[in-house]
Amino acid sequence: MRSVRARRAAMIGSAALLLIAPGAALAHAEPSAPAPATALPADLVAAIQRDLGLSPAQYLDKAEAGQKLVEFANTMRGKFPESFAGAWLDPAGSPLIGLADGPDKAAARAAVEAAGYKVKDLPRSERALRDQLGHMNSWIEKLPAPLSGLISGAAIDTVNNDVVLRVQNTAEGQGLQLPDFLESARVVLAPALGSSAPPVAESPVAADARLGGDAYAAENADGAFRCSLGFNGTDGSGRAVNISAGHCDPNRDAAGTGTASIAFETHGAAFGDRFGTFAKSTVEGLDYSVIKIDDAAAKRFENNFVRAPGANPVPITGTADPVVGAPVCKSGLTTGFSCGTINSVNQIVDVGTRTLKNGFTANICALQGDSGGAIVTGTRALGISSASNVGDMMYCELASVVTTLVGDSPQLYGTPINAILAANPGLKVRTG
Repeated sequence: MRSVRARRAAMIGSAALLLIAPGAALAHAEPSAPAPATALPADLVAAIQRDLGLSPAQYLDKAEAGQKLVEFANTMRGKFPESFAGAWLDPAGSPLIGLADGPDKAAARAAVEAAGYKVKDLPRSERALRDQLGHMNSWIEKLPAPLSGLISGAAIDTVNNDVVLRVQNTAEGQGLQLPDFLESARVVLAPALGSSAPPVAESPVAADARLGGDAYAAENADGAFRCSLGFNGTDGSGRAVNISAGHCDPNRDAAGTGTASIAFETHGAAFGDRFGTFAKSTVEGLDYSVIKIDDAAAKRFENNFVRAPGANPVPITGTADPVVGAPVCKSGLTTGFSCGTINSVNQIVDVGTRTLKNGFTANICALQGDSGGAIVTGTRALGISSASNVGDMMYCELASVVTTLVGDSPQLYGTPINAILAANPGLKVRTG
């Protein structure tokens, strides 16, 4: 057995790197041309420049490069399973394909080079890393509750060609003993992921149309939550819906029934008009809700836009799959637009008593009230804001200082939109 405590210094030194690279993508992105850089709203442009150091054109180009890489990685994963070791964008935005030794490596290298991508030689294939991750998850499942509660997630790190275990940065977490067969696993000490719950105040919403990123409240007999709208869409029968977070529904068991939670507009701290009810809500595995829009309010949701509350919008042109290194931006009622880089995909994380699977994380600050909001890459819908490791803090500036002290950074966990659509045949995101 070995101790996590002994490895703490090494973890802090490497925490700023792109930690966790991709496994299998969830679905192919919808083919669609992105909006031109001039179509991006000023608030989003400011966030891209502030948080990513990119121009609008560079942001869109990098986002599109990520989606092309996802498609190529899917092909490589199927054709060369013994040697394929992952795909990601490096910090400069250059696509890389990892290859490990295997009987099909020479053919895989030829395919990569023919496609114009660069190869990075790695010791272990993605298949080998998946096997190790499976052993790790089996070990976690057998731990007694006090110990398993110290672990907030595990995932493949293809960039560093290992498996990462996220452990709460407490005295107990630092002393957690790992078995010898997990000797090669890397441990990251970090604050626990918490749900981004509704805040005490928000900026008033001025426009009549309801867009992704706008504020709403969900209420039932026992109380109310305040969250952010996700993507506007339609269900299998063509009715207007909004796709948001499942944990924003205060009565998930009643979703789709006559006693389902009701969704209201909010104006500052006050409730406004009702606009819909929760048709479906789930927080196990995937965290999402489908809000069925009332007929009287439907036209206000018949748009394909996302914005910072009260600001100019960005049009959604399609959907996307997460890939490590891709630029992403989220919108929410508390922090508006903020941007970062995807640093893990296919994550399994514990958030309180629930376990979220197949999600992605990005180094973005999200606070209370941002839950349910839209996450985009370029102008494509990418996911729904589900959890944050700094959700209970007052300001993003404070969140950055606190997480830096433990060698981490603010992290937003997103539920992939394509996974939500796949789980709900007929559900669509409005695109233009």
